[in-house]
Amino acid sequence: FGYTILGLTVLTVLTVLTVLTVLIGEEGVKMQATEFVHSYLDAWNHSDAVGVANHLSKNGTYLDVPNDDQYSPGELVSMLAEFFASERHQYELTGDVLSNDYSVAFQYKMSSGHNDTTYRCGAEFISFQGDGAVLISDYYDPTYSKSIVNGLSHAISSQKYAKSGLASEQLDSYKERLVKLMAEQKVYLDPEITLPSLAQMVGCSINHLSQAVNSGFSMSFFDFLNSYRIDEAKSILLNQSSLSKSILDVSFASGFNSNSAFYAAFKKSTGQTPAQFRRSIQGLSK
Repeated sequence: FGYTILGLTVLTVLTVLTVLTVLIGEEGVKMQATEFVHSYLDAWNHSDAVGVANHLSKNGTYLDVPNDDQYSPGELVSMLAEFFASERHQYELTGDVLSNDYSVAFQYKMSSGHNDTTYRCGAEFISFQGDGAVLISDYYDPTYSKSIVNGLSHAISSQKYAKSGLASEQLDSYKERLVKLMAEQKVYLDPEITLPSLAQMVGCSINHLSQAVNSGFSMSFFDFLNSYRIDEAKSILLNQSSLSKSILDVSFASGFNSNSAFYAAFKKSTGQTPAQFRRSIQGLSK
């Protein structure tokens, strides 16, 4: 339990919930929590993107803490579909599942599953409201994860895709079709768009579309979509006739299906919140 995550040891961050568990200490709650965690990890081990996302409530959020990325259930499916198409790992529970009436915490390790001696350690904290998980926060060692989670980046994917049989000419063709879909049909405005559905529109396999985005644009599928959505949002915010639109309206009009995901993506891209961006534009126009 001595692993360091974001400057804290797992033991430190789990101790808080351990105290709460002792105070409540209901065996029924612990049993339900353990079953939930095993079901959740089982979905990860079977590369089941929908299964993982189904552990969130309809309006729940998955938070990738080291990267400060937030995903709604639909966005999580898209991100994981791309991840699972490129990476295979084994997830193992380490230690006890800690729980109280409203929260669950557990520690895990992730490895390649092929007698790999290296592995990533992390801890997840899950908050419940009613019968669903409203927030899953994933804390892990970002130094190791960057070689895995960001394995979709150009540097790593170029070697991985070398055996995929996709010629550079075909990759360029898929890129052109993809850009055309974005420019002419604005498919990014559909908040339910996924990697599989977009691959069907482009006319290629999921893996080839993932390669076209990762190698061709040096970004993940999720970031690729959000780059267009952020540009759309900035266009709306720059329009003086849209001043009456609320930030929530701008979020939905740009293709986001949650305000929290919009704020996180916008700030990641611009360094400002949408409201700050709007105020800065208003200040320049005076």
